[in-house]
Amino acid sequence: MKCHELIRLLNETAEPEKAADWDNPGLLVGEENAEIRTVLIAVDATDEVIDEAVEVRADLIITHHPLIFKGIRQVTDTDFIGRRVIRMIRNGIACFAMHTNFDISCMGDEAAERLNLIGTEVLEETADGEGYGRVGRLESPITLLTLSELIKDTFELEAVRVFGDLQQTVSRAGILPGSGSSGIRDAIRREADVLITGDISHHDGIDAVAQGLCVIDAGHFGIEKIFIPYMREYLERNTKGLTIHCDDREEPFRIV
Repeated sequence: MKCHELIRLLNETAEPEKAADWDNPGLLVGEENAEIRTVLIAVDATDEVIDEAVEVRADLIITHHPLIFKGIRQVTDTDFIGRRVIRMIRNGIACFAMHTNFDISCMGDEAAERLNLIGTEVLEETADGEGYGRVGRLESPITLLTLSELIKDTFELEAVRVFGDLQQTVSRAGILPGSGSSGIRDAIRREADVLITGDISHHDGIDAVAQGLCVIDAGHFGIEKIFIPYMREYLERNTKGLTIHCDDREEPFRIV
């Protein structure tokens, strides 16, 4: 399969036009006419992921976060992004990212479905009525502590950070994978009892609780890693003869 053919298929599930103006998804490294036989799916194109791509002889790395995010003026070995790009090119590896376009098209629904949320609606709307995250009812009212344990089990997490009374009963939940402090206001407006997200600061957490919203911080990577199995299943359903590898690294930090 040619790279441009695979890109066309990937764009069908997460249209690039839906990406935020500040985002940089798409083909970031590589040739559109290159033959793609083996892919590696990851959240980030880290040095370790590139090592794995070289080892399995991947032709393409598909990531959630763009390798090149802000504009760069040069590609040299004096910069860590430049070194990654150079190594990919030397090894014939292309890199394709699906970021906010995937968040809008797939990530929110997938996260809500894993929690079995009922009657979901968009949490943070964009101008066209679509948007980020979802909010809906839990299958039954449960304590914040029980929901926290459910989040750990569902997303295979070692721990979560919780703002709010652990014994409080919650029944309406918002989920916003990634960095979600921007979703606090919308979660309150949509009468959620709890927001499940990542990258919540001390002040955002305690301020949310003061306004009646509990918060479960599952980490940025903690929920967004569902990108990997989602894309694996999508490619398995829609391609033939493509060898698919998945990065199985855990959180990029350790709790000690």
